[in-house]
Amino acid sequence: MTIPLDDPFGAAGDAWMTGRTALVTGGGQTSDVHPGVGYAISRVLAAHGAQVAVLDRDEAAARRTVQRIEADGGTAVVVVADLLDDDACRGAVEQTVAALGGLDTLVNNVAVGDRAGIFEVSPERFSQLMDLNLTTAWQMTRHAVEVLRHGGAIVNISSVGVRARGPGMVYNLAKAALENLTVGAANTLGDRGVRVNCVQVGAIWGAFAAANTSEQMRAVRKGWSALGTEGTPWDIAQAVLFLASDRARWISGQILSVDGGPSTPKPPPGAAAPAAPAVEASTLEITSSEGVPSVHP
Repeated sequence: MTIPLDDPFGAAGDAWMTGRTALVTGGGQTSDVHPGVGYAISRVLAAHGAQVAVLDRDEAAARRTVQRIEADGGTAVVVVADLLDDDACRGAVEQTVAALGGLDTLVNNVAVGDRAGIFEVSPERFSQLMDLNLTTAWQMTRHAVEVLRHGGAIVNISSVGVRARGPGMVYNLAKAALENLTVGAANTLGDRGVRVNCVQVGAIWGAFAAANTSEQMRAVRKGWSALGTEGTPWDIAQAVLFLASDRARWISGQILSVDGGPSTPKPPPGAAAPAAPAVEASTLEITSSEGVPSVHP
């Protein structure tokens, strides 16, 4: 069945997540117009019947997402935590279980990055970027596995930047490690009946891109996919929905690229061919509010 463009929830009446609970990190929403990745994931999971714990450092952003879910008739709660703090991660899991009665799905969506090269950042900034993009997911996962039910799922959010050719960046290094964590966790947790997968985010058009990208650059970005079109946070949310649901009950340890198909960048009519950057600020997508710009390409 083809999902109508005006229905980003995709036949939510089928309710793929009925009876399940989900915790989405970086699920807050700050834009009044364009969705962020965590916001879209939270709303799609809720539209398919899940009770959703929306975790964000910014309480107002998390509350905005929860209010939209409740306005749609869904169930959601606000969880406020700084995921750099391991005790806060444990507390977020405990709060979710207490509020929703259990935990079936964890979506590790928080990400923060910049374009600094791997040998250009200070040791302090290197550690900060690795902690925000990798350690937070590890901490949330290690606490969640203690309560995740058999048949549960973990979905990590990575970036196509890990495939980029060019100067190395700490953001891409951390995301590559997150993908390795995905595979290792899948093999480790399989005997508990917990699946672990990962979604690679392509050059989507969402809150951050809309605020920081010119219309000319937007046209260029469409040429970065084989389909010649741009994606949105709703495309990422649909992939997460699938991997979190029983439709993917025999899928674990996989990295799913949601990028419109890899392609050599193509210029818009009359423009010169652009170089393909590893991660351009204009292609990054807000996913959380951990105190510095939070991004996904």
